Amino acid sequence: MPTFNKGVFILTAGALFATSACGGNTVPTASQISAPDARLIVPNDTTSILKKLTKDIEIGSTVDPKNGDKGPRAISLARATFGLLTKGQLVVCNFEDSAGAPGKGTTIEVLNPKAHSKPATFTKSTKLEGCDGDATTAANEVYGTGLVSGVATEFNQDGVLQKSYGSPIQAPFADADAFCGLPYAPENVYVGDSKTGSIVKLSFLPVSRSGTAKMTRVITGFATNKGSGWSVLGPSGLQYNSTRTGSLCNDTLYIVDGVDNTVVAVTPASQLLYKDEIVVQPGGKTFKCTHPTKVCATLVYSGSPLDAPVASALLWNGNLIVANTKGGNELVELTPTGQVLDTKVIDKSTTARIFGLQATGTSDSNTVLYYTDTETNTLQELEQ
Repeated sequence: MPTFNKGVFILTAGALFATSACGGNTVPTASQISAPDARLIVPNDTTSILKKLTKDIEIGSTVDPKNGDKGPRAISLARATFGLLTKGQLVVCNFEDSAGAPGKGTTIEVLNPKAHSKPATFTKSTKLEGCDGDATTAANEVYGTGLVSGVATEFNQDGVLQKSYGSPIQAPFADADAFCGLPYAPENVYVGDSKTGSIVKLSFLPVSRSGTAKMTRVITGFATNKGSGWSVLGPSGLQYNSTRTGSLCNDTLYIVDGVDNTVVAVTPASQLLYKDEIVVQPGGKTFKCTHPTKVCATLVYSGSPLDAPVASALLWNGNLIVANTKGGNELVELTPTGQVLDTKVIDKSTTARIFGLQATGTSDSNTVLYYTDTETNTLQELEQ
């Protein structure tokens, strides 16, 4: 695993402005883009934050107010005030239609991060059929993935469809925005694929961020279960963490595989450049890396208490919280070195309910954890 320097990394609005926006859309001004939460990376912080989160609060319904789509899945965070999104708002996609048919949802919602919020439609598109991912970039573009539509689609800050990306993507299962914070660095979007067991990288050129993304299947070999609807398992729960050391970007991509019950780290993620550069070996615990001295994967954790996990969240201190879809909807907190710090059962029923997680905060005391509840079609918040 990577060794992180102990210190605070703050991404300035000026740096973000210099990098512009993805997809060739209108670039927000420096005052419109706000820095993400400063993150203090402490090596192997063994203080459990999950244990402190004892209050469960309903933020609001995720049912689309226009067509009734429901079945909330992925959650992402708006880091800027621009277009239809305000910094701090939560972006949630719906996997079901109004009749409750899995894989038929086509909408992405926006909710304010406070109790009694009402959902507002960010976008609706058949390109989102079976929406299960909604990565939000630094300039508020949203990349929605549709398990059934088979594409990842870019929507601008106003929810207007820009471009869709298909092959080598076949059944996208999750996605994550990855920008390391360096001026003139490219911005990448990673997409997990539940049919091929792969990770596909969409890479945008630095500075202009214009034109079509370069697509590369950079990792393959993750286990899949060939399931349907809510039972699909494969590479998901993508989380991206980065720090800076001078002009160098130290970054890690975390991947959850619900078939092998593993959490995998790829570092430095920004060096993933070539087709099938990493091949996951059977069982999901070992890896064949084309350029092992440049970039490779390591096993963070495998086995119990992980039980068919799908979602994960990155905490301010670099630890992870992973959500099981079996065994009573249990949350598991892990350090980057694979130490289990705590577990928390949200609901003891056998019905899988938690398919999306998002954490915010800059310290143990102000960290909160959002999760989607597919049984109640709500966005929930765990806080102290």
